[in-house]
Amino acid sequence: MDSAVEAVTHLDSPQSAKAAASRRYGWLSRLRSYFIFDPLIWMYTVVLGIISIPASLFGNQGRILHGFARFWSKLIMKTISSPTKVAGMEAIDTSKPYVYAVNHASALDIPMLYVYLPFEFRIAFKKELLSYPIVGWHLNRSGQICVDQQNPSRSIGSIRAALKSLKSGMPLVIFPEGGRTPDGEIKPFLPGALFLAIKAQVDIVPVALVGTFELLPMNTYHIKCRPLEMRVGQPISTAGYTLRNMEELSDRVHKAVEDLYKSG
Repeated sequence: MDSAVEAVTHLDSPQSAKAAASRRYGWLSRLRSYFIFDPLIWMYTVVLGIISIPASLFGNQGRILHGFARFWSKLIMKTISSPTKVAGMEAIDTSKPYVYAVNHASALDIPMLYVYLPFEFRIAFKKELLSYPIVGWHLNRSGQICVDQQNPSRSIGSIRAALKSLKSGMPLVIFPEGGRTPDGEIKPFLPGALFLAIKAQVDIVPVALVGTFELLPMNTYHIKCRPLEMRVGQPISTAGYTLRNMEELSDRVHKAVEDLYKSG
């Protein structure tokens, strides 16, 4: 009897869980990622990125390029075979121009958002991404919001465009941490991350992406297929907030995202 209990205890230990994960995501998983998933994702990016540029010359450029980005994202999510559960979106009025504040843990966060946010939106992104061929072209032409974190004054034009876009009804997705987390923990939000929400006086929707860090953390190309979740919280009003108490609002939104992330 004691040996059976010891066996169960051993199976439930962190060491055994780590060993099980190691077996599950061993060399077969790596080969599948390096020789199937990664080449396919690069192919989708290159082919659709090239086609999207001339296609955007006809009709509504932003809407067309959003459609390409969503199709690209659907191909990726289908390819990596990671079932995704969405919770809380049914309570959101998607016709309103909210600012969606999302934790950032993986390069695959963006495809996940394009697939599971059921409306057209714009994303605030770091200037460094413009240096990537095809991806940079797409970001530049599709009306996304470029932020220069090293020299914020250079972002004034983008900020004005984002304010105009929000006020005209276009939702905005932001990653308030300013970049991907290196360890899976939600990092403090950048000063001024919620500036646009306060200036436009639009509500902020906290969103937690769960499992994407384990799926594809920084500095690796090994995609580890696993279940994912997108948890959407209740809108947080910006009424009464000014730039003077932006830190208070930032702390409130950070806590909401963190609570959603840990709620499972």
